[in-house]
Amino acid sequence: MSELLQDGITAQAVRRPDAPAVVSRDERLTYAELEQQSNRLARLLREAGVRRGDRVCLLMPKSPAVVVAMLGVLKADAIYVPLDSTSPAPRVEKMIASCEDRWILAAEGGGGGGPVVRLLNELFADTRFAAEHDVGWMSTQPAGGSRVTPRFSWADLSRYSTAPPERQNNADDPAQILFTSGSTGVPKGVVITHGNVLPFLRWARDYFGTSTSDRISWHPPLHFDLSTFDVFGTLRAGAALYPVTAELSLLPHKLAQFIRDSELTQWFSVPSVLNYVASFNALRDGDFPALRRVLWCGEVLPTPTLIYWMQRLPHASFTNLYGPTETTIASSYYTVPKCPADEREEIPIGRPCPGEELLVLDAARRPVRPGKLGDLYIAGVGLSPGYWRDPEKTVAAFHPHPGTASGERVYRTGDLARVGEDGLVYYAGRADTQIKSRGYRIELGEIEAALQSLGSLRECAVVAVPSSGFEGMAVCCAYVPDLVDTVTPVAVREALTKLVPHYMLPSRWLAFDALPKNSNGKIDRPRLRDAFQETGARAR
Repeated sequence: MSELLQDGITAQAVRRPDAPAVVSRDERLTYAELEQQSNRLARLLREAGVRRGDRVCLLMPKSPAVVVAMLGVLKADAIYVPLDSTSPAPRVEKMIASCEDRWILAAEGGGGGGPVVRLLNELFADTRFAAEHDVGWMSTQPAGGSRVTPRFSWADLSRYSTAPPERQNNADDPAQILFTSGSTGVPKGVVITHGNVLPFLRWARDYFGTSTSDRISWHPPLHFDLSTFDVFGTLRAGAALYPVTAELSLLPHKLAQFIRDSELTQWFSVPSVLNYVASFNALRDGDFPALRRVLWCGEVLPTPTLIYWMQRLPHASFTNLYGPTETTIASSYYTVPKCPADEREEIPIGRPCPGEELLVLDAARRPVRPGKLGDLYIAGVGLSPGYWRDPEKTVAAFHPHPGTASGERVYRTGDLARVGEDGLVYYAGRADTQIKSRGYRIELGEIEAALQSLGSLRECAVVAVPSSGFEGMAVCCAYVPDLVDTVTPVAVREALTKLVPHYMLPSRWLAFDALPKNSNGKIDRPRLRDAFQETGARAR
């Protein structure tokens, strides 16, 4: 029988039942408790009608309970679909409709009355949606302010056996569907199988030497693919997982104190968090004596920020990981051998993880010479089967491997790269309108589609320019108002908050009488980027 994601955690529960598995500010869950509660949830879901391959959506904060939910869904032979509770209800509804889910497992951080309850109230105000979906409330705290009646709650788990249910799944079955920004305004569901995740977890455990004595951060939100490494990489190794609340990320000195108080041995996040801590000078010399590893992924870490961290934490190793959601967590790695001497030194994305392949190809998908720029493609064990029930988008992104006739595929990342004389791969920016901001992958076309749906703009275009702030890239909106007297950036931004998540909202705005066009009659986006960089216009 092939290994599944939950198996390594079950093995730890047998070996070390009383060891801490998930440690939060208010709760601690042991491996035995994690195993028993997830077995109970799997049995409850099956009794409720969940079958192999069904999708179960999660609207929950990072917590011990959501780990139970993830494992319970997997043990029911189903697929978990983590959703962003801060996204507007219409966007969340599109994702739920796309994956044809019936069950939503939900909970609120710190009780009720928060974003999850507000989102559920808005979703279930639609009588048709309410008739087609059920909620399981995964908390001992009541859902204060909720107008939705859950079909079951956390207390109901006690009625079910703690014995593991029989399973039918194998490593080729999907474990999760992760939604990413879509250029047409409809998010894309990336299918990730058990077999996609496990090779990376095995390599990472050996490479980083993860052990039962580790205390590991869980910083990315659940709907961000990096959290898969935090949760399953930690628990399969028998280590302790420490969820980081969203509030801490806004308070760099408190975030630093959290790392000290928790005596974390590994930190993993997007670079914008490391930038933020550095910009507030929140580290001391020799800080975090227990911290052995600092890892980042999702965007470029500025070398000055890396120098800041490495100078203050000479006892820790620093590793750059790279890989889009479609290739599962990360496909390449580079551990920085020593603190850079020059702030302009370029940090490579490194070499492929075992079982992965990085290819830098030209427009005809032929390898380019070392030092020459090309499109970055990825092949290997982490490659997703594709987008959930969307063969057209899957074919457009996943191509036959140019170097083999065996049916192997490659994924075009949309990134530009080159191979250095040292044999390492260097990232050289985006080749399309997709950007990374604050670690989130954003399709600028999705923002444009939302803006165009407002009806208050005659023309609009969304571009991104480098920012000196912690977000990395600033999202900018150029627009031609339909009614000049009533359309302002503030009004448009407020309307846009109902359609896209907060991290997609433009931070800079410029009004035009007409958007500039190139010789083909298309919007001249390079001219717009120049205009934003010259003016530094920001939202009023």
